[in-house]
Amino acid sequence: MTDKDNLLLEQFFKAAAEQQIEDGGFTERVMSSLEASLSTQDNSRFSFLTAHSSFVIHMWTLFCIAVAALLFFVFGGMDLLNASLSSLLHTAITWFSVFVRVAPTVEIHLNPVVVLLLAGFVLIFLPYQIVRRLYATL
Repeated sequence: MTDKDNLLLEQFFKAAAEQQIEDGGFTERVMSSLEASLSTQDNSRFSFLTAHSSFVIHMWTLFCIAVAALLFFVFGGMDLLNASLSSLLHTAITWFSVFVRVAPTVEIHLNPVVVLLLAGFVLIFLPYQIVRRLYATL
């Protein structure tokens, strides 16, 4: 946006921020009511759970993980995982070899080292950052 647009927006919002709407003390009553109700509540997210229901939830989670692991090995998950990863590695090596052979023949000059660093960034650093942020929100 231009400076003129910024100035117009600032003037508009400055006038709106200075405007007071009389509500007969309604806002203050609501805010004090909210503060009072928050101070009386327990800060625990799962304060409604009893010890027994918490135990049941943990046991159910453990049971589901055990069943998933058992099914993974019964139906040959390791073989499928190994085949998928080796296929992925073979495809990546093939793509890189084609790139190294073709890159010098085109007019766009690309450094293979830069491409490798970029691929490493995309394949390693970005998933790490996503997992780290997801873990931080939990």
